[in-house]
Amino acid sequence: MSTSKFEEIDRALRAHQRFAVLSHVRPDGDALGSQLGLALSLQKLGKEVRVWNEDGMLEKYSFMPHAEMLRKPPTAPEDFDVAIALDTAIQNRLGTTAAAIRSAKVWINIDHHPSNPGYGDIVHVDPTAPATGQIIFELIRRQNLPLDREIAENLFVAISTDTGSFQYPNTTSRTFEIAAELVGTGIDVGKVSQQLYENYPRRRIELLRALLDTMRFEAGGRVARFSLPLNLAQSLSVLPEDNEGLIDHLRAVRGVVVAIFFEELVDGKVRVSMRSKEAEVDVSAICQKFGGGGHSLAAGARVRGSLAEVEQKVMEVVCDAVGPKS
Repeated sequence: MSTSKFEEIDRALRAHQRFAVLSHVRPDGDALGSQLGLALSLQKLGKEVRVWNEDGMLEKYSFMPHAEMLRKPPTAPEDFDVAIALDTAIQNRLGTTAAAIRSAKVWINIDHHPSNPGYGDIVHVDPTAPATGQIIFELIRRQNLPLDREIAENLFVAISTDTGSFQYPNTTSRTFEIAAELVGTGIDVGKVSQQLYENYPRRRIELLRALLDTMRFEAGGRVARFSLPLNLAQSLSVLPEDNEGLIDHLRAVRGVVVAIFFEELVDGKVRVSMRSKEAEVDVSAICQKFGGGGHSLAAGARVRGSLAEVEQKVMEVVCDAVGPKS
C-alpha cells in the first residue's frame, strides 16, 4: 500500500471544494458503501459533494446511513474540482455518471481490481485489498480524515459484502482488525447483517427457484451454470439487484470449480458473472477475453449476442480452462 499515494490523494481532497464521487453500473455493496463513506467524510471537511451512480441507490441498500445522498446523475452536466471513481475497474463502467461530469480539474481512481488499467490523474489500485471500502478506511485513518459511526457503517457494509461476510480467501487479519475498529464506533452488527443477508424480497426466492430449473453441470461437474432469459426476469418483475449473490448457490456445490451466471439484457448483450474456487482457474483472465475483467476468483463481462450464442462461446473457453476432472 502506497503511503505517498495516499498523501497525494489527501492533498487533492483538502485543496479543492467541489467533488463528484462515482462508482460502476449495477453497483454492489462495496461500490455504494465506499461512495457514501468517502462522501460523508468529505462533507465533514466542509466540502460540497455529489454522489452519483447510474442506477441510483438500490432498494436493498436503502438502510445505509444517508442513502438519500446517492442519486442518479443529472441530465445536465456539471463542473467539479475533483471527480473520484471508486471500485470501477473499467472507466466506461461509470456509465452515465461520466457524461454528467462536464469538467474536472483532477480525476482520482481508487480501486482494488487487478484488471484496472490505471485511468485518471491520481491512481491508487491495490489488488491485495479485499474491498475498495478497506482502501477508503486506510486512506481516512492514515490521513486523519473524519470518521464517525455513520461513515464506519457504510464502510462496514462495503467490506462485509465484498468479502462474502468475511469468508472469501482475500479476507486477511487486517480486514478483521479494520472491522473491529469500525464496530467499535457503535455499529449494531446484528441489525446491519440482518438488513444485508436476511431481508430479501419474496421475488428473489422465486427467481432462485426459476434459475435452479436452468442449472447445468459440465466438465465432469467442475463447471456449473444457470441462465436468466429476459422474458423470465420480466415475468417475475425482478430488479437487477435481486441477482446479487445467487451465483454463490452454484459455487457452494461440492466439486464445482467455476460457477457462471448468464443474464440476458435489453441491449442485445448478455451479462456474464463468473466465480472460481481455485486460484489456478483465473476467471478475470477468461472474462478479459470477452471485454470484461475483475478478480482472479470473481469477474464478469457483458458480451453481445443472443443468450444461447454467448453461453456456447463462454462455456467453451471455461471448460477448456478448467479441463477434465483428474
